[in-house]
Amino acid sequence: MKLGGGNWVNTMDVDGGPKPVLVPEAPPPVLIGNSGDVGWEYGKYCDPTNKSKIKCNFCGHISTGGIFRFKQHVANMDNSVIGCNKATPEAIADCKNHFQCTEETKSKKRQHEQDLRDDVHITSATSHGTAIEDVCVGSSSSEPNKLGPMDRYVHPIDGKSSKEEALRQLSMNKALFKERVHEASQYVARWVYTHAIPFNALDNDEFRKMCEAIGKFGPGYEPPSQYELREKLLSEEYARTKSLLDDHEKQKMKLGCTIMTDAWTDMKRRSIMNLCMHCSGRTLFIRSEETSNVSHTAEVIFELLDKAIEELGPAHVMQVCTDNASNNMGAKKLLLEMRPKIFWSSCATHTINLMLQGIGNIKRFKTIVDQEKNVTIFIYVHHKTLAHMRKCTKRRDIIRLGVTRFASNFLILQSMVEKRVALRAMVVDRAWEEMPIVKSKKVKDTTATLMDANFWKGVTICIKVFEPLVILLRLADGDVKPSMAWLYGEMLKAKIKIKEAFGNQEKMYKETISIVEKKLKGRLDTPLHKTAYLLNPHYTYANTDIFEDTDMTVAFMQCAEQYFGDDYASLAHVVNDEMPLYEKMEGPFKKKLATSCERADYNPVGWWKLYGTEVPKLQKMVMRILSLTSSSSGCERNWSIYEMNHTKRRNRLTTDRLNNMVYVQFNTRMMSKKQRLMDKKKADSLLSSDASEAQGWLFEGGDDHALAVFRDEEDGDQGVHPATGIPYDVLGEAMGTQDQLQLRRSARVNMRDLEEEEFISDKEDVLEEDDIEYEGDDEY
Repeated sequence: MKLGGGNWVNTMDVDGGPKPVLVPEAPPPVLIGNSGDVGWEYGKYCDPTNKSKIKCNFCGHISTGGIFRFKQHVANMDNSVIGCNKATPEAIADCKNHFQCTEETKSKKRQHEQDLRDDVHITSATSHGTAIEDVCVGSSSSEPNKLGPMDRYVHPIDGKSSKEEALRQLSMNKALFKERVHEASQYVARWVYTHAIPFNALDNDEFRKMCEAIGKFGPGYEPPSQYELREKLLSEEYARTKSLLDDHEKQKMKLGCTIMTDAWTDMKRRSIMNLCMHCSGRTLFIRSEETSNVSHTAEVIFELLDKAIEELGPAHVMQVCTDNASNNMGAKKLLLEMRPKIFWSSCATHTINLMLQGIGNIKRFKTIVDQEKNVTIFIYVHHKTLAHMRKCTKRRDIIRLGVTRFASNFLILQSMVEKRVALRAMVVDRAWEEMPIVKSKKVKDTTATLMDANFWKGVTICIKVFEPLVILLRLADGDVKPSMAWLYGEMLKAKIKIKEAFGNQEKMYKETISIVEKKLKGRLDTPLHKTAYLLNPHYTYANTDIFEDTDMTVAFMQCAEQYFGDDYASLAHVVNDEMPLYEKMEGPFKKKLATSCERADYNPVGWWKLYGTEVPKLQKMVMRILSLTSSSSGCERNWSIYEMNHTKRRNRLTTDRLNNMVYVQFNTRMMSKKQRLMDKKKADSLLSSDASEAQGWLFEGGDDHALAVFRDEEDGDQGVHPATGIPYDVLGEAMGTQDQLQLRRSARVNMRDLEEEEFISDKEDVLEEDDIEYEGDDEY
């Protein structure tokens, strides 16, 4: 029956009887592509089933070559394509700019590949006075002939041959080149498949350089032995990586740095303390220390940090950033007594996750999240429901993996809202009703949840409340820019947006805001955070009332006193002479360009470098403060690299060798990431390729399997032994309580692959432990 733009269908209610439900009509077919191409603003499909025919919105011409040919039609660029005589100048300019940007991108890619080839240097045998045999026919060169990018198009052809014979020979040469490339690629693929090498391991510059180096060496290359890889070559690569980081020494001396620390236990139950440095928007691995023979007391952590500060230079270390564990807070007191000029900050990422955790435990939000988890668990635990869901969503998964459990919650809530129409159509489809499990209570609960308007309204409220904090989490956890300059100001904006999500009704937002303020107090509202907010003209020049805030003035005084220490002359000069110029916008600060800093993507450090020339002492202090990070997540992120290098097959690696391998891999990745950011290739810092933090959406009790556990000692989650001062979790680890409580049998569904369809498991060969070839440190 049709009524009001929808269809009435019968579904099963809780008692098993028919229940009519109004399902909205399916939306009309989309006549534009989903690629975001600029061409879809000026054309559309003639027929959704034929993607090659596109009709022009201006003249009605139908292009038959896809979106690329259609843009040529609009831009009037190619004589082989009929041009549009009615296109607007804006449309023509947009299409031409798109072609130009595409060509520039391709040109940069070609140049990058050529730079990689040029960067590979292999010493030839002739350079050492030894001749090598010519291996290329018809060439006077003493080196082997090498294939380059032009060889696929240019080959030697007999000059006496006719034009037809020359063209035929050129075609044969091109086919031969493709065949040679294919044969070489087969050997690479065989190595990848046999040894389970991840496919993305080949998508990097280092692999391309390796292939180029082998090609330049020529036939007869012998790969390095295991001993060479773990000894000489590893030491050389460690030294080379360290030399590449020399530019950070200059930045460290100019802008200061932050030391971050975290602890980890490997597969051999060795306790390892990780030390990293953040400088100029980049996190670098310093080293790791094995601390298996000592407890992680405040004194031990202080000694490790103090040693690292001495190595980096006390004058260059501005801040130490850790989480709020009691032993870290004890180390903070010891450090401030010994080095009073160094700031100690709580990890903003850890604190914001605690906020999300607290808000998520509020009944109204927890109910919605639990309902959604029940839906995803039911869908993903059954093969047929999973296949049907992917069919309805065009093979797009609901589950989006996040770096933490709370990031996963938000990403999955967003994903379900985006697929709301498809999910509701899924549960009223005939294929859904014909499933054998359709009469179970879980099916009825899933159907009722997805068809409930109040449920979707609750999901929308959850997203509006979580989103401001998630945006803040992206700022603190990302490496796009130093976050200290922005954290406090964006936190104030986040609180305003949360209130607006509740319609600015105090009784509605009171509980949520109280959780935010409780976690914020003493962690992200310290004098250092407030001073960074005060000295960022993006906020103060947009609202000069900030200068009149007594809390801001007191925070600035406290921060300046700690920064200058016993240098009272410099302190007085900054507070009494230089700061007033900034507040009153005098001198260079009154220039029109200086006051135009409303854009959030501008660089406050660069602003002070340009306009703070008349206040040199304040300028240096501000540039150092605004260059700081507010999070130690870069240090915690390093554990994933440890896990990649320290597997069951490699658990005999010594700590020193493991340290060198992590040093090379982590710092190389950070340098590559920095280059991608410079090339404007941004990535969502909350997304992850690991499903560990999304297990609660895949099977019941999955949240207990999350790797990142956020505890707040102020809420009584952790304590210390009154006599020794050692945290109880450290004592429990030493007593082996985790091993005692560890489940001996895995859950029925541990982690569902988000890509595979239905499968039939083959019988696997059972490997005994003695049959596994472990990689160790035995010398050959």
